[in-house]
Amino acid sequence: MDVILHVGAHRCATTTFQHYLRRNSERLNTDGIGVWEPRRTRNGLFHGILPGPQADVRGSLYRRGVGRVRVNLALAAERFRNLIVSDENMLGTMGQNQRSASLYGAAGDRMARFFPAFEGHVSDVILNIRSQETYWASVFGYGLMRGRPMPEPEMLERLSHDQRSWRDVITDLACALPGVRLWVLPFETFAGRPDAQLATLVPGKAPRQHARIRVNATARLQELRADIAPREAARLPEGEGRFQPFTRSQIVRLRERYADDVMWLMSGADGLAWMMDDPEKRWTGLNPSSTDMTRGRSHDERQGRMEGTG
Repeated sequence: MDVILHVGAHRCATTTFQHYLRRNSERLNTDGIGVWEPRRTRNGLFHGILPGPQADVRGSLYRRGVGRVRVNLALAAERFRNLIVSDENMLGTMGQNQRSASLYGAAGDRMARFFPAFEGHVSDVILNIRSQETYWASVFGYGLMRGRPMPEPEMLERLSHDQRSWRDVITDLACALPGVRLWVLPFETFAGRPDAQLATLVPGKAPRQHARIRVNATARLQELRADIAPREAARLPEGEGRFQPFTRSQIVRLRERYADDVMWLMSGADGLAWMMDDPEKRWTGLNPSSTDMTRGRSHDERQGRMEGTG
């Protein structure tokens, strides 16, 4: 059985993808595809793999956590040929990102602890990325809806100058997961299309049912004003539409860093990762063939008429 680890990231339509997998689980199981999503992984399955408040001096909690995952893997291998494990908290948490004002600084250490639990079954790891100005805006909007305060201008400026980018996250994952194929799926291509995302992970036709249901989307400004504390609502930008706390110059810096990441991925990512193209997009060849259905006169006909004039 091949295990595919889908590690997020947060605010990249991961909850929508997990909802889609959950609603189509019976169909996927019939096709030999198992699914572990947060309702399974956060219900004690991964307990002990990451350090917690309880001291693990002798490493017994970690060993028990690894053993628990391996036992469940063995049971899954009796039923499925592929197992998708989708939990963005394997990579880190939004709270940790906000406290450090950086992208998943402990991603490598965390994944290095998860990797032994899957006992060599991991064939592929899937990472979703997103332009940083929209990623952070979505993170802060999510926090506002849950009682967190507005980000301070100093934090926004620090984020816009932070040199850690998705390239660093990808490099950390590649080091922590040797011998595993690492695929990168841009949010700008796959957001709101969980079926297209599934089609890149496993062979076969992805089900269309429940594929256009968006879950946990970022609230718009008008929704934020209505739902958060009046003191914080007064600090929101004016207007309607998407919440964007960054200034224009900060947005430019963040977009430029993301463009560098995408360019690096498209040029081969130093052999560490591959960026996934849209599976539904059909590329035109270098010399598209003309057909009898083409309207208008051909270039040769027009050229002949022009040569005979005058």
